[in-house]
Amino acid sequence: RFLYRTTAYLPPALSHRSAAKMSIETTARKVFHYLIRDNICYMTLTESSYPKRLAFLYLEEIGDGFIEELTRDYSDQWRSAVDTAARPYQFIKFDQFIQRKQRDFVDPTSRQNATKLNEDLNDIHSIMKKNIEEVLNRGEKLENVSAISSRLVDQSKEFKWGAKKLTWQAMLNQYGPIAAAGLFVCFVLYMKFFW
Repeated sequence: RFLYRTTAYLPPALSHRSAAKMSIETTARKVFHYLIRDNICYMTLTESSYPKRLAFLYLEEIGDGFIEELTRDYSDQWRSAVDTAARPYQFIKFDQFIQRKQRDFVDPTSRQNATKLNEDLNDIHSIMKKNIEEVLNRGEKLENVSAISSRLVDQSKEFKWGAKKLTWQAMLNQYGPIAAAGLFVCFVLYMKFFW
């Protein structure tokens, strides 16, 4: 029901732009699942009835164990050890770990695997809850921004009215004395000639 294969390179059909995880169904009711992490492709072949999420949990545990083993053996130089792997099965000693994990994951209905799936679902649930809370907080912030913009619109209307009033007063101050003087001259002339 559960086969495996890990590779320590990116196969030619995969590139750095490929999806980090993917399941590819074959015609023989089998599914290839792969996970790319740190330029290493971890791949497994399962029956089509095997849960995808569990297959990816398996690959994640294999990846964690592989990186841990490489770090233990090569310390900070583990990336160059992977990049320069020259012979097939150079990391064959890691096979014992893979065999142990394969035994752990062979039965998707086991209590241990159900627990792993539940833990993974709980993690996903908490991430989704956090994302929803962030969206709601953004909504509240948007409401605050909307209220502030409404206040700014009201204040700009008041400012516009005040600006019109100040413009009228400035015109009155500028042309008022001239108009008053002209009116006074007209009044004096009227009084002198017509009165």
